[in-house]
Amino acid sequence: MIPIAKPMVGDEEKKAVSDVLDSGMLAQGKKVKEFEEKFAEYIGAKYAVATSNGTTALHLTLLASRIKSGDEVITTPFTFISTATPILFCRAKPVFADINPRTFNIDPEKIEKMITSKTKAILPVHLYGQPCEMDKIREIADKHNLIVIGDACQAHGAEYKGKKIGCIDDAGCFSFYPTKNMTTGEGGMVTTNDNGMAEKIRMLRNHGQTERYSYSMVGYNFRMTDIAAAVGVEQLKKLDKFNERRIKNAEFLSEQLNGVVEIPYVLPIVKHVFHQYTIKSDNRDNLKEKLNNAGVGVTVYYPKPLHFYEPLKRYGNNDLRNAENVCRKVLSLPVHPGLSEADLEKIVQSIKSA
Repeated sequence: MIPIAKPMVGDEEKKAVSDVLDSGMLAQGKKVKEFEEKFAEYIGAKYAVATSNGTTALHLTLLASRIKSGDEVITTPFTFISTATPILFCRAKPVFADINPRTFNIDPEKIEKMITSKTKAILPVHLYGQPCEMDKIREIADKHNLIVIGDACQAHGAEYKGKKIGCIDDAGCFSFYPTKNMTTGEGGMVTTNDNGMAEKIRMLRNHGQTERYSYSMVGYNFRMTDIAAAVGVEQLKKLDKFNERRIKNAEFLSEQLNGVVEIPYVLPIVKHVFHQYTIKSDNRDNLKEKLNNAGVGVTVYYPKPLHFYEPLKRYGNNDLRNAENVCRKVLSLPVHPGLSEADLEKIVQSIKSA
């Protein structure tokens, strides 16, 4: 079976972890600081704050942005649930704006219609590795004095007009789960150019401490370990190479499958890093079954929009048709850098046969 995802971990990561284990400093320490500094430099942001995972990165960023009970945050219904649940953790209300069915990202034309006096932030998701239309979103946010918090959990190294995602928003939130373009096993990161936001997130992730046993607020234990950070430092060195391979794999798939299925649309002003390569098919479920039977691991990201799930049903509205329709058609194919030429040929031939 050709897997839908494959963590690319080598001897460098193994040695880095071994060095940390030998050092005796296993929790948040010097390696986390090194990872933060190198990740901030890579993104082009002034600050980076490591957290335990992508969900906690989003949660802490919302808290640092003073999102509270009664506030509204506009986001997309076509994403993983952890985009929306951190809004609920803050006792705020997720407000869903529909997507552009070509890019799969939130449609800026739909955002402004959802803004009320309670709206405090926009949370766009750079889905599958393709950046959202940030100029339009930034213009809307500035017009209404809103914070922009980017969910970049699938967009490591992606670019909008030559700038990396994570330095365009007020804050960018990343995940390092094993299936991502780079991994730390579990882990997250917030990037920002706002020193005040970075400092607040640092305190919130570590029990609200300004210094040892000095607590200025109620905080959490959302720290990254030095073990995870050691993996992250080595993975970051390889990220561009991983992304180049993903892009080449995607180009091959698009060349071979154009006219067979609806291939991904890429905005001409972005660098899409293909966390997922997602096609559309009116006969998706039958195609999925045939491909899995042929030994091609394909997956549906995502089978339902968020407002179809029990915890989020109350937040649905009547203008989410694009997201609802796309959920019935999308199918993600393997595109990861571990694919061989034979794997790619098999994927293409299996789809053409099916």
